[in-house]
Amino acid sequence: MLDWLKNMTKEYPEFWKEYTSKFEKKSNRYVIISTEKTGLNPNKDVILSFGCFGVVNDSILIGDNFEVVLLQYKYLHDNGLSNEFIVESKLEKLGEPEALKALLKYIGNATLVGYRIDTDVEIVNTALEKLECGRLKNEPLDLEIMHRRLHDINDKQFTLDELCTLYKVPISDRNSASEEAYKMGLLFLKLKSRLGLK
Repeated sequence: MLDWLKNMTKEYPEFWKEYTSKFEKKSNRYVIISTEKTGLNPNKDVILSFGCFGVVNDSILIGDNFEVVLLQYKYLHDNGLSNEFIVESKLEKLGEPEALKALLKYIGNATLVGYRIDTDVEIVNTALEKLECGRLKNEPLDLEIMHRRLHDINDKQFTLDELCTLYKVPISDRNSASEEAYKMGLLFLKLKSRLGLK
């Protein structure tokens, strides 16, 4: 219960201090984040890749992107899983600590947007804990919750593809983290407009 108290005097890594210093003022930037992971349990599963796009003033900024594959050879080997996608990927490949540092630098103090964003935030927080860091400070926005709020729906869940169909966002058969982030970005812009968010 008093974990926060013992963390008050904790010495954090330099990259974490740099990240937290960005929250002195609010950002008008959103970051659409898609995280490919081995499952939904943050204590057992690992992050395989990140795909992100920045959104400012109702525009997805294609040049404002972050995409990386995490080298999780040990996890894949220990669990008898193939590492073929890592070997074949043309994307930048980083170890988990380096990928997390790069992600924090990229997202800064932006509002994070995603589909069931709580699972992405929680697995990132678990990975940051291994690096002796705190929890993400970014405000999260969830696309499914935005849709449900817009239509005052409390008793139904929607898949990402169902939401894309409802808002006429193209669905692709091939889904990398970046392709999914772009699709979520289009969906976010439609929901943001209809909800009247700035």
